Amino acid sequence: MYDLPAAEALRKAAAATRRLARRCAREPRALDLLTALACLALMALDVPGLAAEDNSLNGVVATLVLAAGAATLLVRRAVPWVPFLIALVLLGWLHELTLAQFALYSLGRYRGRLAGIAGVVLYVAFAYVMFTLPGWPVHRGDTLSEFLSLVVPIGALAAGVGVAANRQDLVRALEAQRAETQALQAVQRERSRIARDVHDFVGRELTLLSVRSQVLARRAGDAPCADGFDELSETARSAHRMLNEIIVQRGVDGAPTPGLEALAELAGASGRAGSPVELVVDGAAYRLSPLRQAAVHRVVQECLTNAAKHAPGAAVAVSVRVADGRLRVRVRNALPAGLPTAAPVSAGTGTTGMAERVRAVGGTFSAGPHADAYVVEADLPTGDLT
Repeated sequence: MYDLPAAEALRKAAAATRRLARRCAREPRALDLLTALACLALMALDVPGLAAEDNSLNGVVATLVLAAGAATLLVRRAVPWVPFLIALVLLGWLHELTLAQFALYSLGRYRGRLAGIAGVVLYVAFAYVMFTLPGWPVHRGDTLSEFLSLVVPIGALAAGVGVAANRQDLVRALEAQRAETQALQAVQRERSRIARDVHDFVGRELTLLSVRSQVLARRAGDAPCADGFDELSETARSAHRMLNEIIVQRGVDGAPTPGLEALAELAGASGRAGSPVELVVDGAAYRLSPLRQAAVHRVVQECLTNAAKHAPGAAVAVSVRVADGRLRVRVRNALPAGLPTAAPVSAGTGTTGMAERVRAVGGTFSAGPHADAYVVEADLPTGDLT
């Protein structure tokens, strides 16, 4: 029979330990303090023996000496050689091995393989010298074989674990750098798409302005306003040429992003793929500028793609509403009930691209789990409705 209160207490203790570990991982100083306290607790077990073997140390003095040594672990990230040298002092004076283990781990963790190897060599050599001198305690190894089987594995194992942790740190740093690079690339790609859309939408309006000005100039004939229409037409053509030089000649090409009229096609494609879409679009939204409609299309398109990847088969609710001069886009899909059998292929930069597109037109963007669903929300100014 299980003792339910005891099991619940263990569960709570395990949860508290996990929370503490996560907090320490986020706060390096807290982890260093916890490490120093753990080292001191282990060394405190030797205090009675130290006081008995050395009449110059009583229990209080021995505790203070060991506490001072453990305190050097607080600087192990910046100067790991300091706790290592203090560990050698305690090894030579009190034959204390515990701090040496923590110091060798810190050397391997924060200075890498070469420092870890150098630390182990110095530690073993120094310990061997102390072993050959009178006064080496029997419980640290009375014969050479006992000494080698105790002291050497302690140092090699501690440094080896530190070097392995150092490699993991390098891998995590590389992954973080890669993720940051991918996010920057996603932002750059989205900016290129925005520039392409600006060119296509604005260029079309400039072309229409130029053509209409020419028509009005011909209708005006010899009227005084005819020259003004010609000047307006030339200004529109000049602006279009500048737009081409700034955007087109820098490699931005491709078709412009569709507007709201293409949302129904996106919803239909998603439904055929197994993820039904409930699409609600206010009629006023169709009067938005092409750039804002393109932003909405981009958000909905990416959301439907993400839903198909991470929650296949889940229904998706898409809402595009206009109220109080704001355009509000909300996409919601249920979170998957369990882990997929295979992780979806994803660069993880779609959310970054959506956020850049929305912010480019002065909006705000948020995405994340909410209760039992994943919700993406974008809030944009409507601007002048056509």
